[in-house]
Amino acid sequence: MTSMLNAYWFSAVILAALVLCATGAPVTDATTENPAGDPSGEEDVVASDELSDSQIWDSILGATKRHKKEFEVEFKNEMKYLFLEHYKTSSLPAGCPLSNFSKEACLHRLVSGLQTYKILLKHVEKEYPGSLILTEARYYISHLIDLIKGKMRHPERVSALTSSQEQQLLKELDNPNTFHRKMTAHCILRQLHYFLRDGKLALKKREMRMGSMANRDMAY
Repeated sequence: MTSMLNAYWFSAVILAALVLCATGAPVTDATTENPAGDPSGEEDVVASDELSDSQIWDSILGATKRHKKEFEVEFKNEMKYLFLEHYKTSSLPAGCPLSNFSKEACLHRLVSGLQTYKILLKHVEKEYPGSLILTEARYYISHLIDLIKGKMRHPERVSALTSSQEQQLLKELDNPNTFHRKMTAHCILRQLHYFLRDGKLALKKREMRMGSMANRDMAY
């Protein structure tokens, strides 16, 4: 009976850890306690509060990074990944530049772009309804949007697309040619990865600069 209880307890701990990892929350050891003042010799690990360090970035980028391999498998390496450049559309949102943007403006650009990608992914779903990458991307995009808004001073200034704008956006992606529609779907996933990758780098750069300025002010 004791072994069964231990097994249930261990499973619960593992499940809780997985949930915490997915949300980016710090994982603590639930099986042991380390009271204050316990001279264990171990230092407490302080989780970073920087947005660019959130586990959600790694989760969604890990999903979108797999797209290149899936594309190559589908087309049996007979088509280069770079070929998707020919299917870029004006509806793809612009990312956050590395310079000339404040952190708030960068966050605004990221949220607005991610909201647009949520709509564009409906085209991907139409062509590849069973895509696991699509499922994961949608899930993490929603969480990432909420996370970024939580760091903004004025999240209310980011406007979502209206239903008519959404319909117009998807209409522009439609094409009677099946091959063209599939290439557009692949292009969306490809550009989403670059949008996320470059956005995280741009955000990290601003956080590091702000951190350096704060440290310099403290020195004086």
